[in-house]
Amino acid sequence: MLQGRSLIILAFAILFGICAVIVANAYLGGVESQKAADTAGKGMVRIAVANAPLDFGQPVTPEKVRFVDWPSWSVPEGAFTSTEQLMPAGKQHVVLRPMSVNEPILASKLSGEGGRATLAALLRPEMRAYAVRVSDVTGVAGFVLPGDVVDVLITRQPTGEGAQITDVLLQNVRVIAIDQDAKDDKSDPMVGKTATLEVNQVDAQKLALAQQVGSLSLALKKPADEVKPMVETVGTEDLRDGAYVGGYSGPSTAPSYTAPVVRRVRYGFGRPAAKKTTTVEVIRGTASKDYEVGRYVGF
Repeated sequence: MLQGRSLIILAFAILFGICAVIVANAYLGGVESQKAADTAGKGMVRIAVANAPLDFGQPVTPEKVRFVDWPSWSVPEGAFTSTEQLMPAGKQHVVLRPMSVNEPILASKLSGEGGRATLAALLRPEMRAYAVRVSDVTGVAGFVLPGDVVDVLITRQPTGEGAQITDVLLQNVRVIAIDQDAKDDKSDPMVGKTATLEVNQVDAQKLALAQQVGSLSLALKKPADEVKPMVETVGTEDLRDGAYVGGYSGPSTAPSYTAPVVRRVRYGFGRPAAKKTTTVEVIRGTASKDYEVGRYVGF
């Protein structure tokens, strides 16, 4: 008798459990449907954002990505709206530009499917990557980092001149890597031996020649500073206290020896007969001097 009651109670318990599961599933399904309907009604779409900091060269994996609601009228170009788009089966995207947490993941910041992180992917159209030698001094004590903007200076000795000069070779040049590090989210100084610059083809040729005829150094500047249409050449004559005075005026073309120039001749008429002389003014360079010279009798 007791055993029969126990079986009846167990049967009712199982029945009530099944009913509870069905009701819970129906309720949760209705909530999800209502949420999706509300999202669609508000013009929202789900896009992929970074769930953790993404650095240059890292692969995009599921644990580093999450999907959030985003207004459909302000979705960034290149955003991913599904896992299949972002992480296709058997292939993988690699991070080309660092991204912080909650930043939308865009196609422009990733490599192609199955691609790898290459420096060429960071270059803008028609630009070249060219590396120059730097040190702790010429690289601004390591404060020049990837992503910064610099001016490139060249110090050289002109042909036929004894003094050295410094010119501004290039302005507003973007640094894309220091040594083999292309991460542009660094803030600590980093002393390197090479700086890779983004330049056009002609400027790359200038850099190649400049490294052969002189020494290069970098001057860190604000990216918002305008390019100066006219730049000055600084020579050793300007190494003095005070403002730039424009001491260097280009290679000298004057000969090393200036022949004496006779400007005018004044004869000694009216002088005593005993002094048969002629006064000649001789000019050497910028200095002039009068000389008394003898003349033929009867001249």
